[in-house]
Amino acid sequence: MGMMHRPTFMLPTLARNWAALAALTAAAAALATLPAAALAAPSASAASATPAATTPGTALGDLQAFLQQTQQGRAAFTQTVTGPRPAAPANAANAATTATAATAATTAPAARVQTSHGVFEFQRPNRFRFHYQRPFEQLIVADGQTLWLYDPDLAQVTARSQREVLGQTPAALLAAGADLRTLQQAFTLSNAPDANGLRWVQALPKGEDAPLQAVRIGFRSGQLAVLEILDRFGQRSHIAFERFDTQSAFGPGHFGFSVPAGAALIRPE
Repeated sequence: MGMMHRPTFMLPTLARNWAALAALTAAAAALATLPAAALAAPSASAASATPAATTPGTALGDLQAFLQQTQQGRAAFTQTVTGPRPAAPANAANAATTATAATAATTAPAARVQTSHGVFEFQRPNRFRFHYQRPFEQLIVADGQTLWLYDPDLAQVTARSQREVLGQTPAALLAAGADLRTLQQAFTLSNAPDANGLRWVQALPKGEDAPLQAVRIGFRSGQLAVLEILDRFGQRSHIAFERFDTQSAFGPGHFGFSVPAGAALIRPE
């Protein structure tokens, strides 16, 4: 059996560390951190905000109801990250001129896939925890002021201003936007076709320099079920939520974080 490698999107020492983390965390936490009043005042200028688009029985209607009615929650999650398919080697490209496309495709390197499991918890406003448990433990905590990334294996904590980090990506507007009009400044929102038993909201970034190409939010019976993220590097993240509990309360300090004894604290400039 080959050696298992830590997923690159989880390592705190990557060059794209906080940009990638912000994109993933802000998008995944989007439904958790929006104020309860979000989406209460639709914009008449956007087709996705028309009354018909947000009525019950539509994905945008599910999104609106979830944001207004769910103040906290806990769910198990399975996250599958698929990297962009590497370019085929030169000999494989040459082979395509003399062989069938199907034969040439078998010589192209496969995309890397990493699957992780853990627990996601949130409490509005602006507090959430991603506890990755398998195959490597890692903890991401937003306490309302600071975004903490703790890697037990490296005995390292990286801390940044939550506002600063989440503000690096248009996905942050999903986490901090005050209403639908604010969201539509960064995304074009629409009801996507139903698929796999889910209703889907599609969010397409408007900014040319956005770190994300697209975000899709899937609902099953009005409950958050799946979040799909495609970044500008071609990496796809699929986060499936299970056993969603929106009734249990969290104790005081649940979303706080203290640097563990012996762990190094890094605060990037």
